[in-house]
Order: sequence, then C-alpha cells, then structure tokens
Amino acid sequence: MRPAWLLTFTMAALGAALLLHAETRADDSANEAPSWTKAPASAQARANPYGGNADAVRAGRKLVARHCASCHGEDGHGGRSAPPLDTVTVRRAAAGDLFWLLTNGDLRAGMPSWSSLPDARRWQIVTFLQSSDPPPPAR
Repeated sequence: MRPAWLLTFTMAALGAALLLHAETRADDSANEAPSWTKAPASAQARANPYGGNADAVRAGRKLVARHCASCHGEDGHGGRSAPPLDTVTVRRAAAGDLFWLLTNGDLRAGMPSWSSLPDARRWQIVTFLQSSDPPPPAR
C-alpha cells in the first residue's frame, strides 16, 4: 500500500500542472508562434483590397460560419484542435499573412489550404477576422 502523503503529493502536482496549462492556454497563445509567421515577407506586404469594407465583413462572417466554424468553433473561440479566431493576435496580424495562411494552409497544424476559394472570398474572410465584429452566431 502506498503512503497517503504520496497520493496527496501526486494529486497536488497534477492540479498544479493542470492550472499552469489552463493559464498558458488563456494567454492568447502568446508563447506559440502563429502559423502565418511562416509566410514569406512578400505575403506580409500584400494589402487587403476589402479592408474596412462593411459588405466584405458581412460576407466574411458567412464564409467563416460555412468553412471555418467546424474546426474553430461556432463562436470563434477555438475547437479541440484549432486555435481561436476571435483574438487580438489575429486582428493585429498582417492581412497578407492571414491571406497566405488561408491560401497555403498548415497541414502539420491541421489547417487545410483554402486555395480553391476565389481570392475575393479569402480576402473577405481576412476582412471579417480583422474586424471588431463578434464571431458568427451559432446555427
């Protein structure tokens, strides 16, 4: 039989590890480099042709609900394997970098390429992601 102090110590260590993990996840993934940081410098320089366009924000909202919510969550707060989309990090990312990620994907991280979507649709998604609009409502 194991001593009671060993069980207490093990439970305390497990609790501390879970708490540390939760705090790390809650800090907007500050310690993880986002996938778009792999984009070439030329991608960052691309300007969003729809930046600030209210119609593009609405169209992007619909596209995110249709194509992204199944992985990133209906509310944009992230899914089991996909990061949240409704973060300051995403809103402040270079539009060209987000467009590059949508175009090329990151299969190692589970992000598919959306190059089959027309350029205009991918830019509308970027416009929505960088807007101050709340995430798409649950269906």
